[in-house]
Amino acid sequence: QLQLVESGGGLVQPGGSLRLSCEASGFSLDYHAIGWFRQVPGKEREGVASISSSKSSDGGGTDYAHSVKGRFTISRDDAKNTVYLQMNSLKPEDTAVYYCAASRLRVGLLISIGYDWWGQGTQVTVSS
Repeated sequence: QLQLVESGGGLVQPGGSLRLSCEASGFSLDYHAIGWFRQVPGKEREGVASISSSKSSDGGGTDYAHSVKGRFTISRDDAKNTVYLQMNSLKPEDTAVYYCAASRLRVGLLISIGYDWWGQGTQVTVSS
C-alpha cells in the first residue's frame, strides 16, 4: 500500500525553525516529484515547495512559493525514501497543517491537482 507519513510538526516561537519529514512506504520516491502544501481552516490548500525527481529533466529542481522563498528549503534523500522541508525564520502566518504529496509526474508543481498521493498532515503552529 502506498503511504506517505509526515512528521516533525509542533509549536515554535516566531523566528524559530522546524524540519518536517515525509517518509514513503510501498513505493520508491526517486521517480516522483514531491510537494509540500499547507492549509488553514477556511482557506484553499497552498503549495509551499516542490522538488522534481532526481531522474527528471531538471535533475531534482526545486520551486517555492513567494511567501517562503529564502526561508524554506526542500530536499530529498532517495536512499531513505524521505523528503524534508527545512523551515527557518518562521512567522505566525506559517501556522497551518502541512502535507506532503507525491506525483506520478517527475517534474514538481506547486498546484495540488498535480499530485496523486497525500500524507495525513502535520500541524505547525508558530506562536509566542
